[in-house]
Amino acid sequence: MNYIIAIAGKGGTGKTTVAALLVRLLAEQKKGSVLAIDADPNSNLGEVLGVETNETIGSILDTISSDPQSVPQGMSKDRFIEFKVQSSLAEADGFDVLTMGKPEGPGCYCYVNNVLRNVVSKLIKDYDYIVIDNEAGLEHLSRRTTRAADTLLVVSDATVVGLKAAKRIAFLAKELKIEVKKRLLLVNRYALAFEKEKLEGMQLEYIGSLPYDKEVMGLSMKGNSILKLNNNAAALEGLTHLGDKIWEK
Repeated sequence: MNYIIAIAGKGGTGKTTVAALLVRLLAEQKKGSVLAIDADPNSNLGEVLGVETNETIGSILDTISSDPQSVPQGMSKDRFIEFKVQSSLAEADGFDVLTMGKPEGPGCYCYVNNVLRNVVSKLIKDYDYIVIDNEAGLEHLSRRTTRAADTLLVVSDATVVGLKAAKRIAFLAKELKIEVKKRLLLVNRYALAFEKEKLEGMQLEYIGSLPYDKEVMGLSMKGNSILKLNNNAAALEGLTHLGDKIWEK
């Protein structure tokens, strides 16, 4: 049985950094095979992980939808999509990365999205752990990747705006009927004791916070991979302590 961790949050909360740190921890602790899915249209999870992705699922679907003749003769469209998805995987030490890319264009995507969900669902079964970095709207969870997750981890900062966004994401997941076993809230870049009254009506279990980490910010400013972060970095240590709550089967 594999374990799916879907991560969401409004832009600027450090959501992608948290996703990358989780991928790193799972790989380093040798929990099993790990697939990182970048389902945020900004598509920078691979960069944060130090992995170069040459092709995105968005570009594959654009080509197939706008130019059906791109499918080789003798190969079904379903098989071609599966082949292209497999080819787009970027392999790294201890994990693979699949980049979804930008939202779809003006063509008709109903058919290819249905095929894509089947292909990704099949691909996911080959991994023990899947970490999906989503946008706040959860589009890929609802349409392109999988409609189920073992853990929905919502990342927020300590601001009122960030927490309101986290609350909306929790309600959206319920509204979209995404099957989730655990709904968790992680407050990023906050070292103080968190006021529990701010969590009223959140429908998320607050598991803790990660402190502001100058080293993480330094790597980000230089465009360096999170894999270069020291093992004793505050953010990494903090997430290590919370890990079992996030990925415990």
